[in-house]
Amino acid sequence: MQAIETVTVGSGGAASITFDSIPDTYTDLKVLVSGRCSTTDTTATIAFNTGGTYTRKTLVGSGSAASSNTSAVDFRISQSGDTASTFGNSEIYIPNYAASTTKSYSVDAVNENNATAAFQAITAGLWNQTAAITSIVLTPGSGDFVEHSTATLYGILAGSDGTTTVT
Repeated sequence: MQAIETVTVGSGGAASITFDSIPDTYTDLKVLVSGRCSTTDTTATIAFNTGGTYTRKTLVGSGSAASSNTSAVDFRISQSGDTASTFGNSEIYIPNYAASTTKSYSVDAVNENNATAAFQAITAGLWNQTAAITSIVLTPGSGDFVEHSTATLYGILAGSDGTTTVT
């Protein structure tokens, strides 16, 4: 796994976090997000390149109940009403991002909150395009990412025998 780029939101916040010009030299991609929203929304989405449609299935736990859905939500972040100075954490994994097939991805996410309502979610998604992924945009459901929200894009190499090479 090799860090390609890290984006840290500065003062004033940011409407989205973007990784562009992603090289095609890796086998898989991983994005780690530590995020908090300026509004009371705990949801966020992923967009690859420009265009295309997404199919998603998510299993969500809220701290008091569980549900599954096919909404447009990909991952979770902490919201303005959550415990002060806490950030939700998400791991987004995209295998075979440069292959000429549709792209699957998975997400494991949690928003941090020292209260009853704290969301955990896992998502399986499919982007219906066959182009290589060259950009990724992360966007809160509403509002902005607040200062100190951070996302890091990693490239992962697989050896010719299918094993993962860590550099």
